[in-house]
Parts: sequence; C-alpha cells; structure tokens
Amino acid sequence: MAKFRMVHTEFWDDPRVVEELTPEDKFFFLYLLTNSNTTQIGIYQITKKQMAFDMGYSIESVNSLLDRFTNHHKLAIYNENTREIAIRNWGKYNFNRGGKPVLDCVKSELKMVKDISLIQFVGQRVDKKDIKKLYESYYVTCDDSTEKGKSNEINDLDDTSTIRGQEKEEEKEEEQQQEEFKQDAADFYQQNFGVLNPFIGQCLTDWENDLTPELVIEAMKRALKNQKKWNYAEGILKEWANRNVRTLQEVFALDKEFESRGGNNGKNNSRSDGGIEKQGSSSITGGQVGRLRPKSEGLSMPEVQRPDGIY
Repeated sequence: MAKFRMVHTEFWDDPRVVEELTPEDKFFFLYLLTNSNTTQIGIYQITKKQMAFDMGYSIESVNSLLDRFTNHHKLAIYNENTREIAIRNWGKYNFNRGGKPVLDCVKSELKMVKDISLIQFVGQRVDKKDIKKLYESYYVTCDDSTEKGKSNEINDLDDTSTIRGQEKEEEKEEEQQQEEFKQDAADFYQQNFGVLNPFIGQCLTDWENDLTPELVIEAMKRALKNQKKWNYAEGILKEWANRNVRTLQEVFALDKEFESRGGNNGKNNSRSDGGIEKQGSSSITGGQVGRLRPKSEGLSMPEVQRPDGIY
C-alpha cells in the first residue's frame, strides 16, 4: 500500500527555515518528515545507521544533525535507548483532516510508543482537539493522578466534573466526525489509489451526495480486495444506486441474500456489488462487475457490461 506524507509549500517561507537552517539542515528536516519509517503521529523508530545509509552521511554527521535539531533548533528529540524520534510540529501540519479512520490510526500508533515523554513533546503542538485529546490521555492523566493523592474531597469533585466534561467532549467529537466524514472518501482514495486529480475528486463528491461517504469508501475497499482501480468501485456504486441502496446495513443484507442463494440450480447469481457469480466461482469476488444485457434475437450468449459502459 502506498504511503504519502504532506509537506506544505509554506515550509520554504518559514522564517526559521530561511534564516536559521543550513542547506544540510533543510535536507535532514525533509528526510525526517518523509522517510519510510514515519508514522501518522510524528513519532517513530529509526536507527542512526539507517539515517546515515539513506542520506549518504556518516554516523558522525547524523549525530551532529540530531544534536543540532535537539539542542539548537529544538525541532526534534531522539531517544538513544528506544531509538525513537519525535517531530515537534508534526501535529500542527499533518492533521488537517480527521474522522474515525484517522483517530483509530492515531490510537493504535500511540500504543506502540515506548518513550511516553515523546508523546507530550508532539502533543503540545497538535491543534485538532479530538486528536489532541488522544495525545493528552498519555500525560495529562498522569498529572491528574498525582493531584488526586492530595485531597479526597477534591478528587470527588474533579472526577464528577471530569466525567461531565468528557461526556460533552464526546458529543462534540461525534458531531465533528459527522461533519468531517465527507472528507474521508478523498483521504481514503489518496492513501490507497494515489494522487486525487480534480475529475476523480468531483466524482467522489457527486457519489457522496448521491449515496453516502460510507458507501463510497466501502466500494473502494471492495475494489482494492479485487486489485482493481476506481472504475471498478464506481461500477459497484452504480449498481447500488440502481438498487436504491443507501446504507451499509442494506449492502450487507444484499451480501447475505447473495450468499444464501449462491450457486442454486447452476444459475448465475447477481451480487450486491453488481457482479455476476457463476456456479463454480471460487468466491464472491470471482465474477465480473456489471449487469447482463437483455438477450436479442439471434444471440445465444449474453454479453457482460463493464463499469465504464463498454461491451
């Protein structure tokens, strides 16, 4: 699966980059932001030997750069014991979009961090509230537990107010996720299919309006499982639209309906994603996407229509 990292064009206009970073610093900084070990949270494991190999530097040069970025520029921290590095402003520029997929990814990656102090180092610069809360859960709670040892009465009041505050924040998160979910289809496309051009972007928006973002993502997932591209996913969406499918529950219901009658009497079975499954096919994804054309006189074999409408 392809992995992409975002580098803003403002990087080159930042006064610190222009005035303080040397050409070697700029190269090293871009490497820290885009190398293959990077994660969604801005904290990842990497050895000095790998840095030196990737950039063509000596270990001494890498040590010098890490020292400069840690003590002088204060843009990163490297833990010699765990071999983890944290990028200070990662959260400020890499969490422009949210939603459940991003939150789930951040949760799972934070659990893998060995040096918890690195989480606080990055979390302090995260602007997006729902994501910042995930970072804070690793260091704010530690401070709270220390305060709890001072007064039981204050504990009870703090616990009550905290619970109420958490409930309100959870409600806000749900609202934000619903508002941001429309962006997830575009994010999913870029993470799995590649760069999103304006034409495909408009197609995604149209399908999100006609159906739902959930269905658009589900169609792309099914295309990926079959090692197909966007045209395949769009063929699935067309079939769902023709069947007036509007929710994932309705999609799964059609899947079950297909499975329950699959292979009966040696007949072809119409799948919920628009494909035709013949008896003897190995799986639900074994058929072709499309619908059979009506038979015409003189034709003994049906033709299969592809998602792009070509026979």
